[in-house]
Amino acid sequence: MTKHCVAVDIGASSGRLIAGHIENGTLQLQEVHRFENKIVQKGNHFCWEVDTLFAEIKKGIHKCRELGLQPESIGIDTWAVDFVLLDEDGNPLTDAVSYRDPRTDGMMEEVFNIISKERLYLETGIQFQKFNTIYQLYALKQSNPEILEKAKAFLMIPEYFNYLLTGKKANEYTNATSTQLVNAFTKKWDKELLGQLGINPDMFQDIQMPKTILGNLTEELVEEFGFDMKVVLPATHDTGSAVLSVPSLEDTIYISSGTWSLIGVENPFPICVPKALDYNFTNEGGMDYRYRFLKNIMGLWMIQEVRRNYNNQYSFAELVQLAQEAADFRSIVNVDDARFLKPDNMIKAIQNYCRETEQAVPSTVGEVAKCVFDSLVASYEKAIGEIEEIFEKEFKTIHIIGGGCQNELLNQKIADATNKTVYAGPVEATAIGNLVAQLMALGEIDNLNEARELIQQSFEVKTFEKIEACIN
Repeated sequence: MTKHCVAVDIGASSGRLIAGHIENGTLQLQEVHRFENKIVQKGNHFCWEVDTLFAEIKKGIHKCRELGLQPESIGIDTWAVDFVLLDEDGNPLTDAVSYRDPRTDGMMEEVFNIISKERLYLETGIQFQKFNTIYQLYALKQSNPEILEKAKAFLMIPEYFNYLLTGKKANEYTNATSTQLVNAFTKKWDKELLGQLGINPDMFQDIQMPKTILGNLTEELVEEFGFDMKVVLPATHDTGSAVLSVPSLEDTIYISSGTWSLIGVENPFPICVPKALDYNFTNEGGMDYRYRFLKNIMGLWMIQEVRRNYNNQYSFAELVQLAQEAADFRSIVNVDDARFLKPDNMIKAIQNYCRETEQAVPSTVGEVAKCVFDSLVASYEKAIGEIEEIFEKEFKTIHIIGGGCQNELLNQKIADATNKTVYAGPVEATAIGNLVAQLMALGEIDNLNEARELIQQSFEVKTFEKIEACIN
Protein backbone atom coordinates (compact mmCIF):
# COMPACT_ATOMS: atom_id res chain seq x y z
CA MET A 1 0.00 0.00 0.00
CA THR A 2 1.27 3.46 -0.94
CA LYS A 3 2.39 5.46 2.08
CA HIS A 4 1.32 9.09 2.28
CA CYS A 5 3.36 11.66 4.22
CA VAL A 6 2.62 15.25 5.14
CA ALA A 7 5.23 18.00 5.11
CA VAL A 8 4.62 21.04 7.27
CA ASP A 9 6.77 23.82 5.81
CA ILE A 10 6.61 27.19 7.55
CA GLY A 11 8.52 30.21 6.30
CA ALA A 12 8.70 33.80 7.45
CA SER A 13 5.57 34.88 5.58
CA SER A 14 3.49 31.73 5.12
CA GLY A 15 3.11 28.08 5.96
CA ARG A 16 1.70 25.07 4.14
CA LEU A 17 0.88 21.43 4.63
CA ILE A 18 1.64 19.36 1.54
CA ALA A 19 0.88 15.66 1.26
CA GLY A 20 3.07 13.44 -0.86
CA HIS A 21 3.33 9.86 -2.04
CA ILE A 22 5.16 7.86 -4.71
CA GLU A 23 3.07 6.75 -7.66
CA ASN A 24 4.32 5.24 -10.94
CA GLY A 25 7.90 6.21 -10.14
CA THR A 26 7.20 9.88 -9.43
CA LEU A 27 6.55 11.92 -6.30
CA GLN A 28 3.00 13.24 -6.30
CA LEU A 29 2.14 16.35 -4.28
CA GLN A 30 -1.18 17.62 -2.95
CA GLU A 31 -1.57 20.92 -1.12
CA VAL A 32 -3.71 20.38 1.95
CA HIS A 33 -3.63 23.70 3.76
CA ARG A 34 -1.94 27.09 3.42
CA PHE A 35 -1.82 29.88 6.00
CA GLU A 36 -0.20 33.22 6.79
CA ASN A 37 2.73 33.78 9.11
CA LYS A 38 3.97 37.13 10.36
CA ILE A 39 5.92 38.81 13.11
CA VAL A 40 3.87 40.66 15.73
CA GLN A 41 4.95 43.02 18.48
CA LYS A 42 4.41 41.70 22.01
CA GLY A 43 5.57 44.09 24.68
CA ASN A 44 9.05 45.25 23.69
CA HIS A 45 9.80 42.40 21.28
CA PHE A 46 8.92 41.21 17.78
CA CYS A 47 7.66 37.66 18.10
CA TRP A 48 6.23 34.69 16.22
CA GLU A 49 2.71 33.58 17.11
CA VAL A 50 3.61 29.95 17.73
CA ASP A 51 0.22 29.09 19.29
CA THR A 52 -1.54 30.36 16.17
CA LEU A 53 0.89 28.43 13.95
CA PHE A 54 0.29 25.21 15.87
CA ALA A 55 -3.46 25.74 15.55
CA GLU A 56 -2.94 26.02 11.77
CA ILE A 57 -0.91 22.79 11.76
CA LYS A 58 -3.78 21.04 13.54
CA LYS A 59 -6.28 22.56 11.11
CA GLY A 60 -4.25 21.11 8.25
CA ILE A 61 -4.20 17.67 9.85
CA HIS A 62 -7.99 17.81 10.20
CA LYS A 63 -8.19 18.71 6.49
CA CYS A 64 -6.23 15.54 5.67
CA ARG A 65 -9.09 13.52 7.05
CA GLU A 66 -11.65 15.62 5.14
CA LEU A 67 -9.70 14.87 1.94
CA GLY A 68 -9.69 11.15 2.70
CA LEU A 69 -5.99 11.06 3.52
CA GLN A 70 -4.58 9.14 6.46
CA PRO A 71 -0.89 10.02 6.49
CA GLU A 72 1.63 7.51 7.73
CA SER A 73 3.85 10.34 8.99
CA ILE A 74 4.27 14.07 9.39
CA GLY A 75 7.45 16.18 9.42
CA ILE A 76 7.94 19.86 10.26
CA ASP A 77 10.52 22.36 9.01
CA THR A 78 10.81 26.11 9.62
CA TRP A 79 13.41 28.87 9.50
CA ALA A 80 16.45 28.51 11.77
CA VAL A 81 17.99 30.18 14.87
CA ASP A 82 14.78 30.99 16.84
CA PHE A 83 13.68 28.97 19.86
CA VAL A 84 11.36 28.40 22.80
CA LEU A 85 12.55 27.75 26.37
CA LEU A 86 10.46 25.45 28.58
CA ASP A 87 10.25 25.29 32.36
CA GLU A 88 10.29 22.09 34.45
CA ASP A 89 6.58 21.55 33.69
CA GLY A 90 7.10 21.86 29.94
CA ASN A 91 5.53 25.32 29.66
CA PRO A 92 7.08 28.17 27.62
CA LEU A 93 9.02 30.72 29.66
CA THR A 94 8.93 33.47 27.04
CA ASP A 95 7.34 34.39 23.75
CA ALA A 96 9.06 33.06 20.64
CA VAL A 97 11.14 36.16 19.87
CA SER A 98 12.02 36.64 16.19
CA TYR A 99 15.54 36.89 14.81
CA ARG A 100 14.52 40.28 13.40
CA ASP A 101 14.13 41.66 16.94
CA PRO A 102 16.82 44.24 17.84
CA ARG A 103 17.63 42.63 21.20
CA THR A 104 20.82 41.19 19.72
CA ASP A 105 22.25 44.58 18.74
CA GLY A 106 25.81 44.70 20.08
CA MET A 107 25.69 41.15 21.50
CA MET A 108 28.02 39.67 18.91
CA GLU A 109 30.79 42.06 19.93
CA GLU A 110 30.21 41.27 23.63
CA VAL A 111 30.56 37.55 22.92
CA PHE A 112 33.83 38.24 21.06
CA ASN A 113 35.18 39.73 24.30
CA ILE A 114 34.74 36.28 25.86
CA ILE A 115 35.48 33.99 22.88
CA SER A 116 37.52 35.20 19.93
CA LYS A 117 35.84 35.42 16.55
CA GLU A 118 38.50 33.17 15.02
CA ARG A 119 38.06 30.44 17.63
CA LEU A 120 34.28 30.58 17.37
CA TYR A 121 34.48 30.08 13.61
CA LEU A 122 37.13 27.37 13.80
CA GLU A 123 35.00 25.32 16.22
CA THR A 124 31.50 25.88 14.80
CA GLY A 125 32.12 26.82 11.14
CA ILE A 126 29.05 29.07 11.24
CA GLN A 127 28.91 32.53 9.67
CA PHE A 128 28.55 35.60 11.85
CA GLN A 129 25.08 37.10 11.86
CA LYS A 130 23.90 39.19 14.75
CA PHE A 131 20.71 37.16 15.11
CA ASN A 132 22.36 33.73 15.54
CA THR A 133 20.98 31.81 18.50
CA ILE A 134 24.21 32.23 20.45
CA TYR A 135 23.68 36.01 20.51
CA GLN A 136 19.96 35.68 21.24
CA LEU A 137 20.73 33.54 24.29
CA TYR A 138 23.46 35.90 25.42
CA ALA A 139 21.07 38.85 25.06
CA LEU A 140 18.54 36.99 27.22
CA LYS A 141 21.24 36.28 29.78
CA GLN A 142 22.01 40.01 29.95
CA SER A 143 18.39 41.15 30.20
CA ASN A 144 16.61 38.30 32.02
CA PRO A 145 19.11 35.88 33.55
CA GLU A 146 16.40 34.42 35.79
CA ILE A 147 14.64 33.01 32.70
CA LEU A 148 17.74 31.10 31.63
CA GLU A 149 18.13 29.78 35.19
CA LYS A 150 14.57 28.41 35.11
CA ALA A 151 14.91 26.91 31.61
CA LYS A 152 14.92 23.10 31.56
CA ALA A 153 14.58 22.61 27.80
CA PHE A 154 15.77 24.48 24.72
CA LEU A 155 13.70 23.70 21.62
CA MET A 156 13.91 25.37 18.24
CA ILE A 157 10.62 26.31 16.56
CA PRO A 158 9.93 23.04 14.66
CA GLU A 159 11.11 21.07 17.70
CA TYR A 160 8.60 22.89 19.87
CA PHE A 161 5.81 21.87 17.49
CA ASN A 162 7.12 18.28 17.57
CA TYR A 163 6.95 18.42 21.37
CA LEU A 164 3.32 19.58 21.19
CA LEU A 165 2.53 16.69 18.82
CA THR A 166 4.35 13.91 20.68
CA GLY A 167 5.26 15.12 24.16
CA LYS A 168 8.90 14.31 23.30
CA LYS A 169 11.79 16.77 23.39
CA ALA A 170 14.59 16.50 20.83
CA ASN A 171 17.02 18.80 19.01
CA GLU A 172 17.58 18.06 15.32
CA TYR A 173 21.03 18.29 13.74
CA THR A 174 20.53 20.62 10.75
CA ASN A 175 18.76 23.25 12.83
CA ALA A 176 21.07 22.84 15.81
CA THR A 177 24.11 23.72 13.69
CA SER A 178 22.56 27.12 12.84
CA THR A 179 22.79 28.16 16.50
CA GLN A 180 26.61 28.59 16.34
CA LEU A 181 26.72 26.38 19.45
CA VAL A 182 27.45 22.99 17.83
CA ASN A 183 31.02 21.85 17.27
CA ALA A 184 31.44 21.26 13.53
CA PHE A 185 33.74 18.31 14.08
CA THR A 186 32.24 16.46 17.07
CA LYS A 187 28.72 17.33 15.81
CA LYS A 188 27.59 17.79 19.40
CA TRP A 189 26.68 20.79 21.55
CA ASP A 190 29.92 22.59 22.44
CA LYS A 191 29.67 22.46 26.24
CA GLU A 192 32.95 24.30 26.75
CA LEU A 193 31.65 27.17 24.64
CA LEU A 194 28.34 27.21 26.52
CA GLY A 195 30.17 27.15 29.84
CA GLN A 196 32.29 30.17 28.91
CA LEU A 197 29.13 32.11 28.10
CA GLY A 198 27.45 31.03 31.35
CA ILE A 199 24.64 29.19 29.53
CA ASN A 200 23.43 25.96 31.14
CA PRO A 201 24.26 23.08 28.75
CA ASP A 202 21.76 20.77 30.48
CA MET A 203 18.76 22.42 28.80
CA PHE A 204 19.93 21.19 25.39
CA GLN A 205 18.68 17.79 24.18
CA ASP A 206 20.68 15.05 22.51
CA ILE A 207 21.03 15.90 18.83
CA GLN A 208 18.99 13.66 16.51
CA MET A 209 19.57 13.21 12.78
CA PRO A 210 17.08 13.72 9.94
CA LYS A 211 15.13 10.53 9.15
CA THR A 212 14.70 9.84 12.88
CA ILE A 213 11.20 8.68 13.83
CA LEU A 214 10.57 10.75 16.95
CA GLY A 215 7.39 8.97 18.00
CA ASN A 216 3.64 8.90 17.59
CA LEU A 217 0.99 11.49 18.36
CA THR A 218 -0.16 11.97 21.95
CA GLU A 219 -3.31 10.09 22.95
CA GLU A 220 -5.23 13.37 23.11
CA LEU A 221 -4.34 14.25 19.52
CA VAL A 222 -5.13 10.76 18.24
CA GLU A 223 -8.58 11.15 19.76
CA GLU A 224 -8.94 14.64 18.27
CA PHE A 225 -7.84 13.71 14.73
CA GLY A 226 -9.33 10.23 14.62
CA PHE A 227 -6.06 8.62 13.51
CA ASP A 228 -2.43 8.23 14.60
CA MET A 229 0.75 8.85 12.63
CA LYS A 230 4.49 8.93 13.15
CA VAL A 231 6.29 12.22 13.69
CA VAL A 232 9.51 12.10 11.66
CA LEU A 233 12.41 14.53 11.80
CA PRO A 234 13.18 15.85 8.32
CA ALA A 235 15.95 18.40 8.00
CA THR A 236 13.96 20.74 10.27
CA HIS A 237 15.97 23.74 9.06
CA ASP A 238 14.06 24.68 5.90
CA THR A 239 17.25 25.28 3.89
CA GLY A 240 18.42 21.79 4.83
CA SER A 241 15.19 20.35 3.41
CA ALA A 242 15.25 22.61 0.34
CA VAL A 243 18.76 21.60 -0.72
CA LEU A 244 17.74 17.93 -0.60
CA SER A 245 15.45 18.66 -3.53
CA VAL A 246 18.19 19.89 -5.87
CA PRO A 247 18.05 17.05 -8.44
CA SER A 248 21.84 16.94 -8.74
CA LEU A 249 24.57 18.68 -6.74
CA GLU A 250 27.41 17.48 -8.95
CA ASP A 251 29.61 20.47 -9.81
CA THR A 252 26.86 23.06 -9.29
CA ILE A 253 26.15 26.04 -7.07
CA TYR A 254 22.67 26.20 -5.59
CA ILE A 255 20.54 29.16 -4.60
CA SER A 256 17.64 28.45 -2.27
CA SER A 257 15.55 31.48 -3.11
CA GLY A 258 12.88 32.67 -0.71
CA THR A 259 12.65 35.30 2.02
CA TRP A 260 16.39 34.68 2.33
CA SER A 261 18.76 33.68 -0.46
CA LEU A 262 21.08 30.83 0.52
CA ILE A 263 23.86 30.39 -2.00
CA GLY A 264 26.49 27.68 -1.79
CA VAL A 265 27.62 24.13 -2.50
CA GLU A 266 27.28 20.79 -0.75
CA ASN A 267 30.48 19.42 0.78
CA PRO A 268 31.46 16.25 2.69
CA PHE A 269 33.35 18.19 5.38
CA PRO A 270 33.32 21.69 6.93
CA ILE A 271 35.57 24.38 5.44
CA CYS A 272 36.82 26.63 8.24
CA VAL A 273 39.80 28.19 6.45
CA PRO A 274 40.64 31.88 7.05
CA LYS A 275 39.29 32.95 3.66
CA ALA A 276 35.91 31.36 4.42
CA LEU A 277 35.89 33.35 7.66
CA ASP A 278 36.88 36.56 5.84
CA TYR A 279 34.04 36.08 3.34
CA ASN A 280 31.64 35.04 6.15
CA PHE A 281 30.60 31.66 4.76
CA THR A 282 28.84 29.11 6.92
CA ASN A 283 28.99 25.32 7.25
CA GLU A 284 25.48 24.22 8.12
CA GLY A 285 24.90 20.58 8.87
CA GLY A 286 22.90 18.54 6.38
CA MET A 287 21.52 15.08 5.75
CA ASP A 288 23.93 12.21 6.44
CA TYR A 289 26.44 14.65 7.99
CA ARG A 290 26.99 16.49 4.72
CA TYR A 291 27.65 20.23 4.95
CA ARG A 292 26.03 23.15 3.21
CA PHE A 293 28.89 25.56 2.60
CA LEU A 294 26.93 28.70 1.88
CA LYS A 295 26.37 32.38 2.39
CA ASN A 296 23.13 33.76 3.78
CA ILE A 297 22.05 36.77 1.70
CA MET A 298 19.07 39.04 2.19
CA GLY A 299 16.59 37.64 -0.30
CA LEU A 300 13.07 38.27 -1.54
CA TRP A 301 12.25 39.76 1.88
CA MET A 302 13.16 43.12 0.31
CA ILE A 303 10.63 42.87 -2.52
CA GLN A 304 8.04 41.41 -0.11
CA GLU A 305 8.46 44.49 2.08
CA VAL A 306 8.40 46.83 -0.94
CA ARG A 307 5.11 45.26 -1.98
CA ARG A 308 3.74 45.68 1.56
CA ASN A 309 4.85 49.34 1.60
CA TYR A 310 2.82 49.85 -1.59
CA ASN A 311 -0.17 48.42 0.35
CA ASN A 312 -0.04 45.15 -1.63
CA GLN A 313 -1.61 46.87 -4.65
CA TYR A 314 0.86 45.16 -7.00
CA SER A 315 1.27 41.41 -7.44
CA PHE A 316 4.79 40.02 -7.58
CA ALA A 317 4.27 39.37 -11.30
CA GLU A 318 3.35 43.04 -11.78
CA LEU A 319 6.46 44.15 -9.87
CA VAL A 320 8.58 42.02 -12.21
CA GLN A 321 6.86 43.55 -15.25
CA LEU A 322 7.37 47.11 -13.95
CA ALA A 323 11.03 46.31 -13.25
CA GLN A 324 11.43 45.17 -16.87
CA GLU A 325 9.92 48.46 -18.03
CA ALA A 326 12.47 50.38 -15.92
CA ALA A 327 15.35 48.78 -17.86
CA ASP A 328 17.47 51.95 -17.94
CA PHE A 329 17.58 52.39 -14.15
CA ARG A 330 20.97 51.28 -12.76
CA SER A 331 21.35 51.88 -8.99
CA ILE A 332 22.43 49.03 -6.69
CA VAL A 333 22.31 48.66 -2.90
CA ASN A 334 24.21 46.31 -0.61
CA VAL A 335 21.38 43.94 0.27
CA ASP A 336 23.23 42.77 3.39
CA ASP A 337 23.38 46.24 4.92
CA ALA A 338 21.80 45.98 8.40
CA ARG A 339 19.29 48.71 7.56
CA PHE A 340 17.41 46.24 5.34
CA LEU A 341 16.90 43.61 8.07
CA LYS A 342 13.73 45.20 9.48
CA PRO A 343 13.33 48.81 8.37
CA ASP A 344 10.21 50.82 9.16
CA ASN A 345 9.86 51.38 5.42
CA MET A 346 11.86 49.34 2.90
CA ILE A 347 11.29 51.79 0.02
CA LYS A 348 12.68 54.69 2.04
CA ALA A 349 15.61 52.54 3.24
CA ILE A 350 16.49 51.75 -0.40
CA GLN A 351 16.11 55.40 -1.44
CA ASN A 352 18.24 56.63 1.46
CA TYR A 353 21.02 54.14 0.64
CA CYS A 354 21.09 55.34 -2.98
CA ARG A 355 21.10 58.97 -1.86
CA GLU A 356 23.97 58.36 0.61
CA THR A 357 26.04 56.54 -2.03
CA GLU A 358 25.38 59.27 -4.62
CA GLN A 359 23.45 57.03 -6.99
CA ALA A 360 20.20 57.76 -8.80
CA VAL A 361 17.34 57.51 -6.30
CA PRO A 362 14.52 55.19 -7.45
CA SER A 363 11.18 56.99 -7.49
CA THR A 364 8.78 54.82 -9.48
CA VAL A 365 7.54 51.38 -8.50
CA GLY A 366 9.45 49.82 -11.39
CA GLU A 367 12.71 51.56 -10.45
CA VAL A 368 12.45 50.37 -6.83
CA ALA A 369 11.72 46.80 -7.94
CA LYS A 370 14.56 46.81 -10.51
CA CYS A 371 16.95 48.15 -7.88
CA VAL A 372 16.06 45.21 -5.60
CA PHE A 373 16.46 42.58 -8.33
CA ASP A 374 19.71 44.05 -9.68
CA SER A 375 21.10 44.30 -6.15
CA LEU A 376 20.31 40.66 -5.45
CA VAL A 377 22.04 39.61 -8.67
CA ALA A 378 25.12 41.67 -7.76
CA SER A 379 25.22 39.99 -4.36
CA TYR A 380 24.88 36.51 -5.92
CA GLU A 381 27.63 37.28 -8.44
CA LYS A 382 30.00 38.38 -5.66
CA ALA A 383 29.26 35.28 -3.53
CA ILE A 384 29.80 32.97 -6.52
CA GLY A 385 33.18 34.57 -7.15
CA GLU A 386 34.14 33.96 -3.51
CA ILE A 387 33.03 30.30 -3.67
CA GLU A 388 35.09 29.73 -6.81
CA GLU A 389 38.11 31.41 -5.21
CA ILE A 390 37.87 29.21 -2.08
CA PHE A 391 37.37 26.00 -4.09
CA GLU A 392 39.90 27.06 -6.75
CA LYS A 393 37.58 25.93 -9.53
CA GLU A 394 34.91 27.29 -11.83
CA PHE A 395 31.35 26.03 -11.49
CA LYS A 396 29.47 25.85 -14.79
CA THR A 397 25.91 25.75 -13.50
CA ILE A 398 23.62 27.31 -10.90
CA HIS A 399 20.51 25.55 -9.63
CA ILE A 400 17.78 27.78 -8.16
CA ILE A 401 15.11 26.20 -5.98
CA GLY A 402 12.22 27.51 -3.92
CA GLY A 403 9.56 30.13 -4.59
CA GLY A 404 12.07 32.57 -6.06
CA CYS A 405 12.80 30.22 -8.96
CA GLN A 406 9.51 31.37 -10.50
CA ASN A 407 10.96 34.85 -11.09
CA GLU A 408 12.12 34.42 -14.67
CA LEU A 409 13.46 37.97 -14.88
CA LEU A 410 15.74 37.30 -11.92
CA ASN A 411 16.78 33.91 -13.33
CA GLN A 412 17.74 35.48 -16.64
CA LYS A 413 19.63 38.30 -14.95
CA ILE A 414 21.64 35.72 -12.97
CA ALA A 415 22.48 33.79 -16.16
CA ASP A 416 23.51 37.01 -17.92
CA ALA A 417 25.64 38.29 -15.03
CA THR A 418 27.47 35.02 -14.31
CA ASN A 419 27.63 33.52 -17.81
CA LYS A 420 26.51 30.21 -16.33
CA THR A 421 23.65 27.88 -17.16
CA VAL A 422 20.85 28.45 -14.66
CA TYR A 423 18.39 25.68 -13.82
CA ALA A 424 15.21 26.75 -12.01
CA GLY A 425 12.98 24.39 -10.04
CA PRO A 426 11.36 22.73 -8.27
CA VAL A 427 9.23 25.45 -6.66
CA GLU A 428 8.11 23.58 -3.54
CA ALA A 429 11.68 22.53 -2.84
CA THR A 430 11.48 22.63 0.96
CA ALA A 431 8.31 20.56 1.21
CA ILE A 432 9.75 18.06 -1.30
CA GLY A 433 12.96 17.69 0.73
CA ASN A 434 10.87 17.26 3.87
CA LEU A 435 8.77 14.54 2.23
CA VAL A 436 11.69 12.53 0.85
CA ALA A 437 13.31 12.50 4.32
CA GLN A 438 10.11 11.01 5.71
CA LEU A 439 9.90 8.46 2.88
CA MET A 440 13.49 7.42 3.61
CA ALA A 441 12.61 7.02 7.30
CA LEU A 442 9.65 4.83 6.32
CA GLY A 443 11.75 2.66 4.00
CA GLU A 444 10.03 3.83 0.79
CA ILE A 445 13.30 5.34 -0.53
CA ASP A 446 16.66 3.71 0.14
CA ASN A 447 19.05 6.66 0.18
CA LEU A 448 19.67 10.28 -0.78
CA ASN A 449 20.88 9.48 -4.31
CA GLU A 450 17.67 7.55 -4.99
CA ALA A 451 15.67 10.45 -3.51
CA ARG A 452 17.30 12.95 -5.87
CA GLU A 453 16.72 10.68 -8.87
CA LEU A 454 13.05 10.49 -7.89
CA ILE A 455 12.86 14.29 -7.67
CA GLN A 456 14.54 14.69 -11.05
CA GLN A 457 11.91 12.41 -12.62
CA SER A 458 9.03 14.16 -10.89
CA PHE A 459 9.34 17.92 -11.37
CA GLU A 460 9.90 20.38 -14.20
CA VAL A 461 13.15 22.34 -14.27
CA LYS A 462 13.57 25.35 -16.60
CA THR A 463 16.88 26.33 -18.20
CA PHE A 464 18.26 29.86 -18.67
CA GLU A 465 21.37 30.71 -20.69
CA LYS A 466 23.12 34.03 -21.12
CA ILE A 467 21.18 35.82 -23.85
CA GLU A 468 24.27 36.76 -25.89
CA ALA A 469 25.35 33.10 -25.84
CA CYS A 470 21.94 32.08 -27.18
CA ILE A 471 22.24 34.59 -30.07
CA ASN A 472 25.66 33.29 -31.02
